[in-house]
Amino acid sequence: MILDGHIHIATRGGDREDFARRLRAAGVGGGMIVSLPPPAFRAIAETGSADERLDSLFWWAETDAELYPLFWIDPVEDDALGQVAAAVGRGVSGFKVICDRHDPGDARAMPVYDAIARAGRPILFHSGILWDGKPSSMHNRPAGFEPLLEVTGLRFCLAHISWPWCDEAIAVYGKFLTARRRRSVPPAEMFIDITPGTPRIYRREALTKLYTVGYDVKDNVIFGSDNHADSYGAEGVRQWIDFDGAILRDLGLPAQTLDALYCGNLRRFVGCVKNR
Repeated sequence: MILDGHIHIATRGGDREDFARRLRAAGVGGGMIVSLPPPAFRAIAETGSADERLDSLFWWAETDAELYPLFWIDPVEDDALGQVAAAVGRGVSGFKVICDRHDPGDARAMPVYDAIARAGRPILFHSGILWDGKPSSMHNRPAGFEPLLEVTGLRFCLAHISWPWCDEAIAVYGKFLTARRRRSVPPAEMFIDITPGTPRIYRREALTKLYTVGYDVKDNVIFGSDNHADSYGAEGVRQWIDFDGAILRDLGLPAQTLDALYCGNLRRFVGCVKNR
């Protein structure tokens, strides 16, 4: 089975049957679906109150049992901790964060990450260049996520292989991996989302480095497409699966590593499988 770890909701309503058909046409059996954004992003996307966005999220997630709902939260909002509690109470599988005007380790955000970790939920972060039309990418370089070393029990994922800072993302992953082995109380566990991001010309280099650098990455890489539920591009997703597949086959990755990339690691990320 292939699960798509990066699907956005662009509208509160839509045609769920069409969404299900498009998933099947792409050969995708579900994945992580992200709610409408918080009000700070109203200039570029439809938004709403936390309750409205949760209602919409769960409405879309009902499309398939293998769709795992992630609530997009602004961790520096005054009521962010209350939103975490409400979303966890509703049964979200995890959270989405984009640091567009604050660093990942902002003192206001750290308690929010801790609350998410204590609830046993993961966070999918945007990482890399942010196409939002304003100066913000400085908040999304991989090294900026090192403060998450102090969030005990957190599972977090950096999306887009942090393009164009793919090398930096891989190095930061190595740092988190080493810290987990050395500390008596394990720090956060880092995952890498290979959602494009990376243009095709960079793709072979990035995936080759990721899987041959020598770090143990096989259980911590997640496939994604960055598509939208209401306009899921089945043909484009299929093309990326085929394009990546050719690269990964050339690398000689075993079947179990590919199964983990396309399915098992996402399930572990959202807590369907006990953490190692």
